[in-house]
Amino acid sequence: MENLTETEFRVPTRNEVSQTNQEIFDNLNNVLGFVPNLYATIGYSDNGLKRFLDYQNAKTSLNNKEKEAVNLIVSQVNDCIYCQSAHLVLGKMNGFNDLQLLDIRKGRSENPKLNALVKLAADITLNRGKAKNENLKDFFAQGYTKENLVDLILQVSDKTAMNYLHNLTKVPVDFPLAATI
Repeated sequence: MENLTETEFRVPTRNEVSQTNQEIFDNLNNVLGFVPNLYATIGYSDNGLKRFLDYQNAKTSLNNKEKEAVNLIVSQVNDCIYCQSAHLVLGKMNGFNDLQLLDIRKGRSENPKLNALVKLAADITLNRGKAKNENLKDFFAQGYTKENLVDLILQVSDKTAMNYLHNLTKVPVDFPLAATI
């Protein structure tokens, strides 16, 4: 057994988590081919992994590309290398190219609608739930609705939770490491 202090985190194995989490680990292995270290770390909580995955997988008015753009910019603002790395992979799986992903990490997009979403997500994250009126106006001017705003805030909260978890636990990144920009 490793000799870790209370504040040091090791990724728990399947045998070290609850029966419920073992079943979730098995499902993640079947779907993804592995259990991402950050999800495994949530396994320290008997109820946390199921609760988080239910929240993360809930229906939303944002499409997958929009969700990935939000996930990436929020992770960038929160300086979470784990989530930046993961969402670069997921962003490509959802149709972004390398240049588009780099632009999103820099808080912009050539697509005016996506640009408004990324700017507002970054502003909300940076300013802890507050945003410049011009970013909110641009978001609505690009065709987003109040439903989209609520779903954006929920997406920011989802990703912020994961960013904070990694920033505190510093478990190993098990995705190709995002380059520093």
